[in-house]
Amino acid sequence: MKKPGIHKSRSILFLFGGIVLLFLLANLVRFRIDLTEEKRFSLHPATLQLLDQLDQPLHVDILLTGQNLPGGMRRLQKSIEETVRTFNAYSNQKISFSYFDPLSVVDSLQEEFIYSLVDYGINPTNLTIARNTGQEAQLIFPGILVSDDTYETGALILKGERGMNEDQILNSSIENLEFELANAIRKLINPNSTAIALLMGHGEMQEDEGFGLVEALDGEFEIFKVPMEQAKKVEDLQNFSVLFIEGPQESYSEQEVYLLDQYVLRGGNLVVLADGVSVDVEQAGGEGTFAMPLENGLENLLFKYGIRINNDLIQDLNFGYFPVMGGNFGNQEQLVPLPWPFYIQASRVQQHPITKGLDVVYFRFASSLDTVMAEGIKKTPLLFTSDFSRILPAPVRVAFSDLDRQPEVKDFPLQNLPLAYLLEGEFTSLFKNRFLPEGFSKDEFKENGTGKVVVIGDGELFQSQKAIQSGAPLTLGEDPFNQTTFANKLFLKNLAQYLQNPEGIISTRTRTLQIRPLNKVKTAQQKTYWQTLNVLAPVLVLIVVGGLISTRRKRKYSKKIN
Repeated sequence: MKKPGIHKSRSILFLFGGIVLLFLLANLVRFRIDLTEEKRFSLHPATLQLLDQLDQPLHVDILLTGQNLPGGMRRLQKSIEETVRTFNAYSNQKISFSYFDPLSVVDSLQEEFIYSLVDYGINPTNLTIARNTGQEAQLIFPGILVSDDTYETGALILKGERGMNEDQILNSSIENLEFELANAIRKLINPNSTAIALLMGHGEMQEDEGFGLVEALDGEFEIFKVPMEQAKKVEDLQNFSVLFIEGPQESYSEQEVYLLDQYVLRGGNLVVLADGVSVDVEQAGGEGTFAMPLENGLENLLFKYGIRINNDLIQDLNFGYFPVMGGNFGNQEQLVPLPWPFYIQASRVQQHPITKGLDVVYFRFASSLDTVMAEGIKKTPLLFTSDFSRILPAPVRVAFSDLDRQPEVKDFPLQNLPLAYLLEGEFTSLFKNRFLPEGFSKDEFKENGTGKVVVIGDGELFQSQKAIQSGAPLTLGEDPFNQTTFANKLFLKNLAQYLQNPEGIISTRTRTLQIRPLNKVKTAQQKTYWQTLNVLAPVLVLIVVGGLISTRRKRKYSKKIN
């Protein structure tokens, strides 16, 4: 007969051995099972690929802190923490996190530190919190800082479209957490990894010489200004992931159009921002001026690709403002901002990785776009006007004297006019079944090819405006007259990322999380019922189960005694 002590020791030994074995297996075999319907705790393949490239640990500072935050902000705060933990679980390097309050920085350095956060796009937000003594304003920083041993970058987390309520903005921000964190990590490990060209030589970017676009993309891409006349063959352009044509005022030659055509057919990405009419705002005083049709030599190429920039201007009742002299106040001239329907605040966006969750994008003198038949091309409108728009064919009168007239709603019968198009698919060359321009060989000619083209009917969309006093160029999207910053810069960044790698981390912006709010009426009506059920039901279950077990044991052992 075995001794009880030996049997007990063997059981303990087996238990201890099993625990050690499970611990070893847990370190050798890593797996996670996401049982949520929307796969909240899973990562996109592009994010997983990015995490595989990490060669050193990272640290994330969560700046969204504060006492007694509202429920929505606590949910966003918790979601940031969960996202970092998920990244760490899939990463081959440790990703740690901590909470950091920017207002805890010593007073002598606090202002400088806050300005550094603004450079990352992390603007402070004034939050109104209800207290027992009344309402109290609290300054929060809804962003993150990501750093390694050498560099640091940051990202704003709280983002949403104009017109969204608070719950929708929070949900949109949570949906984009994976993208924002992955994009910040990408900036650290792959700085300046892609080359972008701004084509010059046809009067492009006259207002700011490309400052707005260069300033917006600097640090994420390598930017080059390329005189088009220096490109003699397609290979001269193929080193660039994206070509930008921004507001040409002079016509492209047939040879230059051929190079652009072959660039796209060989997998290139072309962005054309072109005006359908020529407008000289400086001549809009007095009796005003007329916006006349503008030709840039790209019309046939774009038409072959399935789109046309019309010779007209769009007006919209969701307008911006233009300053005019409103007389003197004492000895000072007064600038009075008046409604200017030629400036459009586009808040309707497509649910696409480029534009999802995007705030208002500001257009100045935009022309309408029409699509035409082009086999193999998928055409996606990205931005739209409001429900009250109209199209004015050229020549269009542009006069400051019209600013004092209140627009009539009945004069704006059109709605949701597309302002930007993304073209993707199998393009057919403009020069198919035609003689090639002089100097190009038929042997290297491609009749078809896959590429991407973006067409926008506003040549100034990615040009920065100037400060009123100093005349210095402002950050892209910053408007000195509306006293706000529009989402032009973010739109440009998303566009550039999508074009150079549509299957990359930009594709994580398609994630959708369902809002499941409680029914407030049912909550009020059934509150007592559910409270009673949740409190008493577990106790009753324990009593019943305990009673059954006790009764069974009594019967079992009483029989043995008898």
